[in-house]
Formats: sequence, structure tokens, C-alpha cells
Amino acid sequence: MDVVGMLNLDELAHGLAGMTMFPYFDTAHYVVSVMALREQSGVLELSRRSPFACWFSSMLFCFGGAVLSGLMMAEPPIAPLSNSTNVLLASLIWYLVFYCPWDLLYSCAALLPFRLVLSGMKEVTRTWKVLGGVSQASIKYQDSLLVMIAIGWAKGAGGGLIANFEQLVRGVWKPETNELLKMSYPTKITLIGAVMFSLQHTSYLPLQKHHLMLIYTVFNVVNKASIIITGSSTSPFALVESVIYRTLFAGSSSSSSPYTALSSDGKKPVAIDNGNTSTNKKKPSSPSTPTKESGERRSQAVASPTRGKREDQRSAKTKEQEEDSSCKKTD
Repeated sequence: MDVVGMLNLDELAHGLAGMTMFPYFDTAHYVVSVMALREQSGVLELSRRSPFACWFSSMLFCFGGAVLSGLMMAEPPIAPLSNSTNVLLASLIWYLVFYCPWDLLYSCAALLPFRLVLSGMKEVTRTWKVLGGVSQASIKYQDSLLVMIAIGWAKGAGGGLIANFEQLVRGVWKPETNELLKMSYPTKITLIGAVMFSLQHTSYLPLQKHHLMLIYTVFNVVNKASIIITGSSTSPFALVESVIYRTLFAGSSSSSSPYTALSSDGKKPVAIDNGNTSTNKKKPSSPSTPTKESGERRSQAVASPTRGKREDQRSAKTKEQEEDSSCKKTD
């Protein structure tokens, strides 16, 4: 790339591409990952109640990308655990973060200068993980750009993508934290890196690999440092995401209720039954509306005086007849 050559960064790019991640960068990755697990609610209590569940969750945080990419590539998911050295190193970091006397390791690593250095080193490992996933997918699927992007994304951000499974290990179920529903910054930046490295690998991006590694790594480290220093939770891609969403996915705004829809002729809105409404509900009768029973009672009340008079007349006639008959008998 001409810009990199003009800035005399070609040697730096080659030096970065030739670096090995073990042991220093891998150690930083394990420390930051286990610290991220510890800072979640309820994990400290879990570490005292069930150390094995806490250890297993820590291993998923450390090796989640390799496990997920292995599953997607139809490889044994426990293959990342076959490297005993890395597993022992991650287990040692886990023990020191949770059970170190006087909480020494976590207290030192949580300080701002140390956290900046460790987080920056972890972002360097992200570049190698994404690139490794793209290279792994290109061996079996040479012309499949989508598969390369998916495997690179899974290997670089697998710990976040399998977060729901990791939560189940701790006895927690929070489906609303799914990364596909609301992506975090690491998941977004990993997806961007997977797309860029896949395009470069298939020669759609006219850029050399070590130059792209340098640009992507510097971008990640600078952004991560700025997020930690400022304490901001806003994604640096928020403006771009907002423009893309409003342009492509917002659709036409409608003031109609989500529970109404147009009928087949497109003129009259028809209510949609969502299971909460009932068409057979009885309306409470107002006191002004007469009912059948009240009408009968009123008619009986009106007719009662006339009925009383008729009954009196009948009783008077029966008495007169009885008196006449008695008189006839006596005569």
C-alpha cells in the first residue's frame, strides 16, 4: 500500500505479522476474559458455591471462539482444550483472579494503566483470531466468502456469541442478552474485521495482508483505549448504523395501530384478534335501559289496584248469594 510505504510503516507491519501470541498476548487475553466474567453479577457467589461451574464458564470465555468455530466447521468442539499448556495457563489465571490472597491480581489488573495495557494486548489477539478463522475456512471452502466471514466472526467473537450457553452453565437464563439481538462493540468490530480479511483473502480488497493487519490492529487498540479512558458505552459506529438503518430498514412510517389492518378491499380497517379481546363480552346494562323483568314488575304494580277492586266485588257478591241462600233455607 502506498500510504503505508510513504509513512515507513512497512517494516512495522511485517514485524506485527510475524509476532507470536504465546505467552504474553495469550496471558493478557485470559486475564481480561476472566476479569470480564468476574465483573458480572452473581459470579463471585458462584465461585464460592460451585468452583467447577465457575472454571468451566471461564474456559468458555477464554476459548469460546475456537469452540464455536470448531462446531461450525464440523470439528470436535473440545479440540481447543487439547492444548494442555494454554488450558493450564488459563486455569492458573482463573484461580488467581478469583482466589488470589488479598485479591491481589484482580486489584492490580483493575487499575487503569494495567487495564489499558491488557485490553490493548487482547485486541491484538483479536486480529490473529479473525485471520485464523478466515484462513481455516478458506482451506475447505475456497470460494465461499460468506463461510469465511462466518468462521472468522465466530472465532474472533465466539465468547460473546455463545454467552447464553455460558450463562446456562451458571444457572442464569437471559435470552434478551443474545448478541444477535443487540450486538456489543467487540462483536461489531469482529464482524467488520471478518468481512475485511475475507475480502482481502479473495482479492476483492486490493491490500496486502500484513498492511491490513496493522491498520485493523491499530484501529482496535485506539478505540478500545478511548472507550476505557472516557468510560463511554456509545459505539463509534452509532452514526453510521443510524444512517444505514433509516435508509434501508426503517420503512414507511405508519400512524395506524399495530393491532389493526386493512381489509381485503383496502378501505376499511379490520381489528386483528390477538387473543386478548373478546367479541362476546356483555356490556353492563345502564340503569336507564329497561329490562324484561323490570317491565313485568312495573306492569304488575300498575295492574294491582284494579285487580284488588275486582276481587272485593267478587267477594261481596259471594256473600250476598250466601245470605240469600241462608234466608231461603230458613223460610
